Amino acid sequence: MEVAILIGLQASGKTTFCRQALAADHEVVSKDAFRNARHPQRRQMRLVHEALAAGRSVAVDNTNPSPQEWQPLIDAARAYGATTVGYWFPPDPAAARDRNARRPGRARVPDVGLYATLKRLRRPRRSDGFDRLYQVTVNGAGGFDVRPMPDEESSASAPD
Repeated sequence: MEVAILIGLQASGKTTFCRQALAADHEVVSKDAFRNARHPQRRQMRLVHEALAAGRSVAVDNTNPSPQEWQPLIDAARAYGATTVGYWFPPDPAAARDRNARRPGRARVPDVGLYATLKRLRRPRRSDGFDRLYQVTVNGAGGFDVRPMPDEESSASAPD
């Protein structure tokens, strides 16, 4: 059982990746599914806890830009003995803005929202509590390249 946490800008490919790689064996939880909820964070956490209590893996498909968003998810995973896996979508603001502009209607995020997320976006680290971390990039052929992220300790000591 695991909690997969997707981390990246809006329109970075998170939802498409989630559908392709995780949805078949993870319960997908996204605040986008309940935009009009009074307390979306509370509702998200209730759904995460319900899935974990039932023994199901969860994929949290939101921007999750900082430890403030991902720490409660990591804590929930620990409470149920689940593994935490982070999927980092490195920021490419120009590409995200272009993909976002092609979204229909309410699916389009105002550019100010994209830039507000960019300001808060931080690369996750194993020391944040993740058991595994992967970097995900769009491969240009309708798919994704997924690579394990190096531990920050080993990459800090590696020469450039």
